[in-house]
Amino acid sequence: MAIERINFLRLPIDVVAPEDLESTILELLTREGPQHIMLVNLWDVLRAKYRSEYRAMLMSAALVIPTSLSLVRGAVFLKKTKPVRYQPFVFIISVLGVLEKYRKNLYLLGARPHSLIQAEKNVRSTFPGLPVVGRFSGYYHRGMEHNILTAIHKAHPSLVLVGDGIPGSQRWVHRNRKSLHSGLFIHDPDVLDIFSERKRRVSEKTFERGLEYFPQILKNPSRIFRIFQYLWYNILLLFYRLFRNAS
Repeated sequence: MAIERINFLRLPIDVVAPEDLESTILELLTREGPQHIMLVNLWDVLRAKYRSEYRAMLMSAALVIPTSLSLVRGAVFLKKTKPVRYQPFVFIISVLGVLEKYRKNLYLLGARPHSLIQAEKNVRSTFPGLPVVGRFSGYYHRGMEHNILTAIHKAHPSLVLVGDGIPGSQRWVHRNRKSLHSGLFIHDPDVLDIFSERKRRVSEKTFERGLEYFPQILKNPSRIFRIFQYLWYNILLLFYRLFRNAS
């Protein structure tokens, strides 16, 4: 598997070139236990710096894929290998393409019932050779979780694609890892709503420029105050460059 894991602010980030993605996915499918593929942005990394559960989740993940331009620039600033940045939906599409090619299967978890049904329909249409072996909508009663985990375990899908409405969001996979089968697990809060066409994915130009956060600010202006977290991130980078980059 042609990947490199770099130590970034004492957290892992994986460098996976697009041409190596297929072999990487196939290798992960041969491993025992749930293989958590995390798509992380700048805010995820900062969260992991100060929250032990999130840090443990990153440290134990099978793959940590950066989605923020700030992370790529930060790695370069610290003289690390430059990571390959992926747009979450494009990355997931690539993974689904690999699974279809090798006749694997898929389980969909999350979103509202009507969105999930439409998402499944569109996934089947886009990837006709990729069987969807089960689905369950999000926003469920916590008492249902045992039955959901049992259903996923029995279906034993190659990939569980986790969308919005799941308790703990990204942490759901990590918290339930002892009850999960061997296979891939990817969480993205927007993926099922994008498949159902209820949400638009960020345009390629916006993503390439690192401006994908601005539409979120327009929807929720209070997020503008994350500028202070961004400033702290730059201070951290400078500190690690001057004092701790060699460790």
